[in-house]
Amino acid sequence: MIREVTGIRKIRMLYLQLLYRCNFTCLHCFHGKRLQYADAFTADEAACLLTLMRDEYGTEEVTLLGGEPFVYRDLPQVVHHAKEALGQRVEICTNGYRIERRLKEIAPHLDLLRVSLEGVGSTNDGIRRHGSYQSALNALSLARDLGVPTGATMTVTSRNIGEVLPLAGIMARLGVQQLKLHHLRPVGNAADHPELLVTGPAAYGRLREELAAANLPLEVIVDEDLSEHGAPQLCAPTGGPREIDRIEADPRGALTMSCKAVGKDSHAFWYEKSAGRIVHQPSASDELTLAVPDVVYARA
Repeated sequence: MIREVTGIRKIRMLYLQLLYRCNFTCLHCFHGKRLQYADAFTADEAACLLTLMRDEYGTEEVTLLGGEPFVYRDLPQVVHHAKEALGQRVEICTNGYRIERRLKEIAPHLDLLRVSLEGVGSTNDGIRRHGSYQSALNALSLARDLGVPTGATMTVTSRNIGEVLPLAGIMARLGVQQLKLHHLRPVGNAADHPELLVTGPAAYGRLREELAAANLPLEVIVDEDLSEHGAPQLCAPTGGPREIDRIEADPRGALTMSCKAVGKDSHAFWYEKSAGRIVHQPSASDELTLAVPDVVYARA
């Protein structure tokens, strides 16, 4: 259905939100009140969507996230299906909180463990949860010891913009291969915390200059909205054969192509779990109608 409407023939990666439930209530979380919702994929539903995306759109990779994917009971089954049955590259994005036992279980099937951090020490814990910083470092250390490649993500806010470089240095010492920096979007919990927004774009310019001069021993990938002039406006596809990098499925089955539309109910497509099919659900506010631009990422 996506091909028929948009002309897209290839979708490289599926971001699969397995559930909304989480053991954190981060100040910036785009899910907001949905963290309390019970919606989730069953292991069979997740496997069917993974298989459909592989067969119909040549999807090569899956990133499993939530909510918190490590509180998802059937995580090992989904990881095993993606890796062993479909031959896909498997990444998990997690808060890293007390995941050691389950991480050991799935490590042989995991290509990347990406842990979210929002600064160093108390800065991170003030945004996420008390004790979460040290727990995240423990998870990254264990993954390294298990031979699982690691990455980190950080959403840049007014509280932590001065800790990007210190955090990058700590990550490098732990063997983390990549730090990915996100722009804060005022949806979900972030809408209730406007104090987290960076209101002076010049601060992004200074950050980019510092990153360029730092010669960090790990790759830093930056959301191009983290710049004084913002990112180029690359709009959602409207027709013609195309390949896109990703599509995201939320726990209800809503499918979103632009990161800037995630969390806003701007989806034009829906995965019907019971029927195992994708359907088109156009609206006046969907990401195709509004031509919502996707996020542009680049090396710092």
